[in-house]
Amino acid sequence: MISEEQGRLVAENFLHASRKFSEPELAIDWNRVRVREGVLIAPYNSSQFLTTGEHQLLDCWPILVDLSSGQARFGRLEERAFWKGS
Repeated sequence: MISEEQGRLVAENFLHASRKFSEPELAIDWNRVRVREGVLIAPYNSSQFLTTGEHQLLDCWPILVDLSSGQARFGRLEERAFWKGS
């Protein structure tokens, strides 16, 4: 079991490790991070969008960190209701 703070670090490391060279700088939207059913949900987008509101990247499925195992992965489209909170 890991803490929410540790989960945030896992999400950030996962995002940086998964970034492709051709992608813009990416950042987690810390204001929208939340925990639901033991899963840390970390939305992200381009750093520029998060600071200026310009150049939003589409199709950025959030990073999901299972707090019981510490494993991180990108959310899947079929899980949208879970990470959108519906």
